[in-house]
Amino acid sequence: MKEIDINGNPETIIERTDYPIEHCKDIMKDEVTAILGYGPQGRGQGLNMRDQGFKVLIGLRKGRSWDRALEDGWVEDETLFELEEAAGRGTIIQYLLSDAGQIQLWPMVEANLKPGNALYFSHGFGIVFHEHTRIIPSQNVDVILVAPKGSGLTVRTHFQEGRGINSSYAIHQDATGRARERCIATAFAIGSGHLFETTFEKEVYSDLTGERCVLMGLLQGAFLAQYEVLRDHGHSPSEAFNETIEEALESLYPLVSSKGMDWMYSNCSTTAQRGALDWAPRFHQALKPIIEECYQSVVSGKEAQIAIESNSKPDYREKLETELDAINNQEMWLAGKQLRPLRPENL
Repeated sequence: MKEIDINGNPETIIERTDYPIEHCKDIMKDEVTAILGYGPQGRGQGLNMRDQGFKVLIGLRKGRSWDRALEDGWVEDETLFELEEAAGRGTIIQYLLSDAGQIQLWPMVEANLKPGNALYFSHGFGIVFHEHTRIIPSQNVDVILVAPKGSGLTVRTHFQEGRGINSSYAIHQDATGRARERCIATAFAIGSGHLFETTFEKEVYSDLTGERCVLMGLLQGAFLAQYEVLRDHGHSPSEAFNETIEEALESLYPLVSSKGMDWMYSNCSTTAQRGALDWAPRFHQALKPIIEECYQSVVSGKEAQIAIESNSKPDYREKLETELDAINNQEMWLAGKQLRPLRPENL
């Protein structure tokens, strides 16, 4: 374990060397992990566990996801079952359905949980916003969380590349006295690189804020605003796209990721340096109140209520497709579809 201190805030980071896979297998030798759901997280985590030799099975409704699971090598009636059958077979239930799906199927899952089982989440939504979801596990089961800091696709590809993905972990309820070791062993079984501790509340508050702000919502808004300003002043679509998105994603962001923004500031032209130093405080001043408003909307449960009500409407999928089509057909992303194939590696 590595002890770090960031500006007077000590943290303990758990690394893979602290929990070698063989040790994790020993911890979980009597466990059967039942993964309910085969979306990006269910698929990525399940395949990683299977590849590392853990006892894991998948629970699904028959349909497109079922067919994909069969294509991935899961075997019907051996490692692939209908949801209720899988829930009854597992000792660790990885509840990786969508938030709406978790609400809908909770009575079935609750009925199949046995004393001493562990209920595992990769997102704290269902537990934290239980007033809306009605997901309240009995006191005789462990309730644990491992939240990979990336999509399910990244969980899988990073594992295949031998890298692993950073994850947070949390213990909401320890009925057996083994919740922590079950949680950490599962975290490395699914392909985590290192772990940092959190709570269900902090995970969901930071996650929902991030999705609405710098990970997606703010990012899309900022990209679009700059693209539109450039186009309004006569710049071509290709120039606006390259200066707004291509240079950011293909050149600068990878350097920020590997070396940090402080390095980026020290290794750009003096003109870029001066401009960024002058304008960053203005963006910070403009954006922080909006992000604070978003955070408070998350903590209050308002965002959860909006998501649940929206996702529960019978015409949800139809309206969602309309909203996604609007983004898909923005000139900015239409430009990207024509320009990305022209990257040197694609020629």
